[in-house]
Amino acid sequence: MAGMTASAVALVLAVAACGGDSLEEEGDSGGGGDGGDKGSLTIGGASFTEATIMVELYAQLLEHNGYDTDTETVESRELYEPLLESGEIDIVPEYAATMAEFLNDKVNGVDAPDVASAHAGDTIAALRDLAEPLGLTALKGGGAIDQNAFAVHEEFAAEHDLETLSDLGASGLPVRLAAGDDCPERPFCQPGLEETYGIDIAELDPKGVGTVQAKRAVQNGEDDMVLVTTTDGTLEDFDLVLLEDDKNLQLADVVLPVVNTRSAGDEDIAHVLDQLSMVLTTRDLIELNRQVDAERRTAEDVAHDYLEEQGLLTT
Repeated sequence: MAGMTASAVALVLAVAACGGDSLEEEGDSGGGGDGGDKGSLTIGGASFTEATIMVELYAQLLEHNGYDTDTETVESRELYEPLLESGEIDIVPEYAATMAEFLNDKVNGVDAPDVASAHAGDTIAALRDLAEPLGLTALKGGGAIDQNAFAVHEEFAAEHDLETLSDLGASGLPVRLAAGDDCPERPFCQPGLEETYGIDIAELDPKGVGTVQAKRAVQNGEDDMVLVTTTDGTLEDFDLVLLEDDKNLQLADVVLPVVNTRSAGDEDIAHVLDQLSMVLTTRDLIELNRQVDAERRTAEDVAHDYLEEQGLLTT
């Protein structure tokens, strides 16, 4: 999630991940396995829906493969990244572009040139280059990507024949955008929409990134477009459709584990987590998020069922 991320997950880590400054111990994860034979691991993550699901997926899969696991919820990357470096947290689910830019700012300064791009391989390579000297290792990414995205009401899209953000720019329509209040300063939000796509952002409604209030404002016609994420599982509930980012404004926020190299950088842990990365897709994340956000299922149960469906909890 880079634009949210270095775009949305930073927006959703700030979409969803910005909050308090406390570390909350969640305790042992459920999920079975004969746990403990291979040692103990702490899996940490932010406090939004997708992060809690990913933490449960990692914890339950590792526990099934012989590790004793517990989980920690930390409100922001600024708080959990130092804990990952120190080894107080061993593993976090991350977003390649967002984490790469976070470490780039930390190591090279906030004015350093961006290292992330829309190219997944290059972005992951840049992340690894920055992570290694800090004692961190970025494991394999797969087909799950969570980026900033922009949605409109399905009737608005049909009326103006919109499928892509380029279509919206070419239409010349003035757009009322529901987004975070920092959207005017973020290159992957208002400036990118205006410069890359020529979209006329006539008004910004600071209702947040993908919040119920923001999506409802577009549903009822108060706003024309809303900043969400590509893995939002509730868009259909608000009659919203995504406009394709056809010029690749958003960065490659591939979902992948980042681990403390000393405490969790061995090949066995990588092999276990690679199994999940190789099957998890963006569409899967949409469905998992939907089950938690719309059906009110627990992240623990949703993660367990998914791992079973994928055959990852077989002995």
